[in-house]
Amino acid sequence: MLLTTRGGASFTETLPNLEALSGLVRDIACALEPGDLVTLSGDLGAGKTTFARALIRFLAGDETVEVPSPTFTFMQSYGLPRFSLVHSDLYRISGVADLAELGFDDLPEGAVVLLEWPDRAAGLLPPDHFDISFTLAPALGDEGRTIRVTGYGTFAARAERIPLIRNFLEESGYATATRVRMQGDASTRMFERLILDGQTTIFMNAPPKPDGPPVRDGKPYSAIAHLAEDTVPYVAMAAGLRERNLSAPEILHADPAHGLIIMEDLGQDLVVAGNPPEPIETRYEAALDLLISLHRRKLPENLPVAPHLDYHLPRYDIDAFLIEAELLLDWYLAETKPPTKQIRQSFVTLWSEALAPVFEALLARSAGERCNDDVY
Repeated sequence: MLLTTRGGASFTETLPNLEALSGLVRDIACALEPGDLVTLSGDLGAGKTTFARALIRFLAGDETVEVPSPTFTFMQSYGLPRFSLVHSDLYRISGVADLAELGFDDLPEGAVVLLEWPDRAAGLLPPDHFDISFTLAPALGDEGRTIRVTGYGTFAARAERIPLIRNFLEESGYATATRVRMQGDASTRMFERLILDGQTTIFMNAPPKPDGPPVRDGKPYSAIAHLAEDTVPYVAMAAGLRERNLSAPEILHADPAHGLIIMEDLGQDLVVAGNPPEPIETRYEAALDLLISLHRRKLPENLPVAPHLDYHLPRYDIDAFLIEAELLLDWYLAETKPPTKQIRQSFVTLWSEALAPVFEALLARSAGERCNDDVY
């Protein structure tokens, strides 16, 4: 059951024994990001170190990795494929002053920290973290455990999605699939490669994005740039491209309301290769041919997504182009010279003047197409 409170969100699992941890370990491992803190709470023998050992081995992709308890060493470090991880045990800490001597200030950048006995550092932990607490479940016998996963602060949203994702994978038939995190893109989407019965698919986890603050004319950036705020456009575009014999992943299962998709795996071939990486010209040429093909076609204003659900294709108008072009100022120029209001206004004016003929031609073409439609 998922519980959301003012301070965070949590869910609880009851397991017959600690050998049944594999599903929860996989869920937590796939939810972790570099720099995360995970506290492990519970009495002696409740299962904290057993969970930490299983999590480290899962992240390492190696069940033989030696993971000793850090009770006497206080801290053990691991270089894992996705990030460094530090496993620490504060059981023998006698006071808050001892924490400074453990070396937490010298952790590798982006290291994930697993911290047992977090109560020894009460008041010093950051507000944003996961806590996993272990208690005995006598009703299930001596080996039974009740485990509560809580996301505090900004981690609450991730905690809420863990049971959603698990239910989605179960309903889609991928509950037992091997999950491998993939490198993400510039968005908040997260990707995993699912391996089941020798076949691979791609799982996309795209939490719905709320609008940000108004940036121009009372509108947020996402509205001006026509950014997708859920996965409905993704599903619509994939189907629309495939219907026109263009390459796009087939959507195998989707939950647009929660931003969850399982789709065809198009492979691992890249558009760059070598060391240092250089563009593969033939693949860039194919991409250009695709864009030219799309621009030559008369595309519909709406794409079907599901029965009684269509997606309206927004036009890439001049306002969208300009606010995207302004990212050059904020992402690049700001590194050397923060743009003044005057520089920003000049930048926008120059782009507006340069783009005016282009958008006038597009408007004329659009008007001509509408007239032809009226004739027919």
